Amino acid sequence: MDQFPILDQLTGPADLKSMDSAQLKALCNEVRQGLIQTISRVGGHFAPNLGVVELTVALYKVFELPKDKVIWDVGHQCYPHKMLTGRWKQLHTIKQYQGISGFLRRDESEFDLFGAGHASTSLSAALGFAKARDLRGSNESVIGIIGDGSLTGGMALEALLNIGDQKTKMLVVLNDNEMSIAENVGALATYLAKLRLMPTYQKVESTVKKTLNKDGLLYRTAAGAKHAATHFTSPANTGLFFEELGFQYIGPIDGHDTDFLIQVFEHAKHLDGPVLLHVLTTKGKGYEPAEKDQRTWHATTGFSIEDGKMEKKSSGVTYTQAFVESLNEVAVNNDKVVAITAAMPDGTGLAKFADKFPKRYFDVGIAEQHAVTFAAGLAAEGFTPVCAIYSTFLQRAYDQIVHDVCIQNLPVVFAIDRAGLVGDDGATHHGTMDIAYLRSIPNLVILSPKDPQELREMTKFALSYGKGPIALRYPRGGGENLTDTVAPIQLGQSETLRRGDDIGIVTLGPIVSEALIAANTLETQGHSVEVLSARWVKPLDEVAILALARRTKKLITVEDGILAGGFGSAIVELLADRGLTEVQVTRIGLPDHFVEHGTIPKLRELVGMDAAAIVKAAEVLLHENRTLASR
Repeated sequence: MDQFPILDQLTGPADLKSMDSAQLKALCNEVRQGLIQTISRVGGHFAPNLGVVELTVALYKVFELPKDKVIWDVGHQCYPHKMLTGRWKQLHTIKQYQGISGFLRRDESEFDLFGAGHASTSLSAALGFAKARDLRGSNESVIGIIGDGSLTGGMALEALLNIGDQKTKMLVVLNDNEMSIAENVGALATYLAKLRLMPTYQKVESTVKKTLNKDGLLYRTAAGAKHAATHFTSPANTGLFFEELGFQYIGPIDGHDTDFLIQVFEHAKHLDGPVLLHVLTTKGKGYEPAEKDQRTWHATTGFSIEDGKMEKKSSGVTYTQAFVESLNEVAVNNDKVVAITAAMPDGTGLAKFADKFPKRYFDVGIAEQHAVTFAAGLAAEGFTPVCAIYSTFLQRAYDQIVHDVCIQNLPVVFAIDRAGLVGDDGATHHGTMDIAYLRSIPNLVILSPKDPQELREMTKFALSYGKGPIALRYPRGGGENLTDTVAPIQLGQSETLRRGDDIGIVTLGPIVSEALIAANTLETQGHSVEVLSARWVKPLDEVAILALARRTKKLITVEDGILAGGFGSAIVELLADRGLTEVQVTRIGLPDHFVEHGTIPKLRELVGMDAAAIVKAAEVLLHENRTLASR
């Protein structure tokens, strides 16, 4: 018997229109089981998707997609959306090379109306869609969905303020599961928790269901009916914060009651002005291990459905582990060291710091801008704040890095995790731009380790630096230690890993390993290759780089980042400034386009930044030398 009779026949959201209550509940069960079975095999975001099954089905039952505009936030919870919009049979390819994305992408489906990979964007985008509708004179519904975790982001609050002020007709669905990736923090999270725990909640929901069944109230659009609808789910003062912002507030309601959700959506779409529907969901709903440990099950590798045992992500020490272990070691003897995360305690490793030094640990929520300026304030008062943020998320705080940290030359340590290609999360999460967007900032120094053991020593150096801001960039996952020992870390000093006279490879970070492989290959061809691990993006080791350039007259630069304005550009600028125009330079790095999702080795091969590409570039330069010599 077919395990997924409804899903297998589903062609799109329009098919839900003819389904009755029993069929919709059966569909919810199939979506949930399809998620569990598929993600157990291929991995991916898990608990967030299990939590929005009924919400997604109810939305797509009531609204007409893609005419009506449903704008999702982040994308962690988009798998049910993809399953209901014609991509169920492709779900097994999610986040794999040439498979479907793990996030929202406009070029993947007409139902992915707005790309999402970072948090707190949906409401701003939805307001844009709503205003475009008004300017066009059309009448489609616009729905922006946002989680309570994403609501901690300043951008979301900016959007709420603007929506309320504009009085634009649109529906905001607040998906409240009390979590971002880890537990939510902040005053707004506390406020929402109070709404959840109000003793009148069950009584109120019962009253709402009775009220929803009364003819004449729910489908009137007169002002009096709107006022009644705003308050019929709400005890005194419930939702007052949102009402003061200009919203009609409905909730909180059960986000797993499909029939009830449908009734509320049917009503809410007839209301004018901004409406906020507060929906309570359970992250990991329907799979007991995920419900019990929502944090661990936010995203997962493959796992055994029966016992919840996950596949190991990697063997050995990861860069993140090396960083936090070194951080903790220093913090034991230095009580001025404090650590800050923007809602990523597990991903950044700072959960281990929090265990040891809870009073010196700060989770500020999804608020990277605030995190950086908060760190600046701590630094101004004599502390050594470590801001551990993924490279792709640190982009959001560029102005704060410039204005609040670097202009004032404050000793903030930026621990930039997930630098370089990150693999299956794709374009929204690759940390490929940090070298380019940081190296032009005065006062900031930047270094990058070639392996985990070097990161340990660089972390210690960064914590003792104290002369101004310093940034450490390191990748996702782990890597083998490339040398037996770590040469001393000194400001602007590189490390020569092998000597040679024919050509020089100047590189830094974990991609040093590809350079060493390439050098070995070239040596078997009879070429003498020098590999210089620069270690520092800024300041560069000018003495070593210029000496290598003068001796070989041929350089290849290799970086795990974009070429435009990157590390290779810094080398070329240095040579030009010193008048070494005769030196031939080939830069290897990421081209001027966004890179898809896939395994890191595959992506490196595709964009031409692996060992084979380095060998090919070297052969071209060396051949030119032989050609000139023979003339």
